Amino acid sequence: MTKPSIVFAHGLWADGSCFGKLIPKLQAEGFEVMASQHGLDSLATDVAAVKACLTRVSSPAILVGHSYGGTLITHAGTDPRVAGLVYIAALAPDADETSQSQIDKFPNTPVFSHIEVTDGRIWLKKSGTAHFCGDLSEVDQELVYATQGVPVADLFLQKVEGTAWKSKPSWYVLANQDQTVHPELQHFVSKRMNAQTTELASSHVPMLSQPDAVLEVIRKAAASIAAS
Repeated sequence: MTKPSIVFAHGLWADGSCFGKLIPKLQAEGFEVMASQHGLDSLATDVAAVKACLTRVSSPAILVGHSYGGTLITHAGTDPRVAGLVYIAALAPDADETSQSQIDKFPNTPVFSHIEVTDGRIWLKKSGTAHFCGDLSEVDQELVYATQGVPVADLFLQKVEGTAWKSKPSWYVLANQDQTVHPELQHFVSKRMNAQTTELASSHVPMLSQPDAVLEVIRKAAASIAAS
């Protein structure tokens, strides 16, 4: 069976290197892999960046989105080259929702008390890393802070068309100790999309704190796509 390609989409306060514990192992197993590097300047351009990666890999492809990356793969995933979706502690808005309106339906999480808006960008304070990636070592938390990708302040209010989870098979890695995307929100969206769901006792970054468990979900998704 031909292995599907894998395209990753990162979230806020991150870049493609947040998948650095996954990509080499997938490549070693024969997967063609790309990680979208998007600027967090607008939802439309970030979705376009994910779609651009689809031109660099073979079809069919699986999109893997973390956090706000879930919004991106929800929209980009309507592309006919996409065969499946893997969400990691991610948002997944419906056609009448934005990323922000999804978050607003659930209790605030601690990380939002540790952000700062400067020059139209939302920065994660150093005190916020405990609530964003608190199950990483202190050294790794410092690295996350130092390499954060910083979104424009209205990014979560923007909308584009496309709701791929309504028509594409989906898998969901649910971080039940998440202090950034509320676990209740993750339960809601994973159930709504009828995703095959794996729960982990993890912070918001299970791809860094529990990479082997996340890899197993991606492998299962790839096997299912290859067999279909």
